[in-house]
Amino acid sequence: MGLIQFVQNYEDLCTDRGFQFKFHCDKCGNGYMTRFQASTLGMAESVLEIAGNVFGGIFKTVGNSAYQVQRAVGGKAHDMALEEAVREGKDYFRQCTRCGRWVCPDVCWNAEASLCEGCAPKLEEELAASHAQAKAEAARAQLREKASKVDYTAGVDMSAKAVLSATPGAQASRAATCTGCGAALSAGARFCPACGAAVARAPSACGACGSAIAPNMRFCAQCGAKVGDAPG
Repeated sequence: MGLIQFVQNYEDLCTDRGFQFKFHCDKCGNGYMTRFQASTLGMAESVLEIAGNVFGGIFKTVGNSAYQVQRAVGGKAHDMALEEAVREGKDYFRQCTRCGRWVCPDVCWNAEASLCEGCAPKLEEELAASHAQAKAEAARAQLREKASKVDYTAGVDMSAKAVLSATPGAQASRAATCTGCGAALSAGARFCPACGAAVARAPSACGACGSAIAPNMRFCAQCGAKVGDAPG
């Protein structure tokens, strides 16, 4: 069998009854099923099998033998069927003269340019895709800009021996200390266990600019206002 210049992938769906193939677009993978080509040997085997079911004995044995023959031989018939299927497939698919790929006409072919969409993208599709991507990229940039204005590290100990735990709430618990004597405070403590001073609860947001306030912050990291002061 000679060289076949066609799609890169195909499925061989042939059985003892006949020949059929499914070719796939080189770009999107959509498939095209060729028409079924009945096998002469398969038809003969079917007649013998029917006779075997009716009469039994030797006819049934011959029918089984024909089935085995069909599975073991028939290479030339298979090759001829494949060549015919390729001719049929070429009538459906379009070959791009720039990249050589065979593509489906409905999704991957640019009829105006007579090239595949990989080599000659359709303007409307590219504009729609770029439009959506530009909005998504702008949204990500805006989120990064907003996030950069918030202080997420206030109260984090950066000394040589400090270790930051990934356990939820560990950072807040470790950062809570008494404003009077500096002793560590447990989560939810209302009074310092070392000096008995009442634990001051900082607001969660700056009264001046509304920025987030972390535990033990005495001044807002964004506007410099003292924590707890209301705007004048």
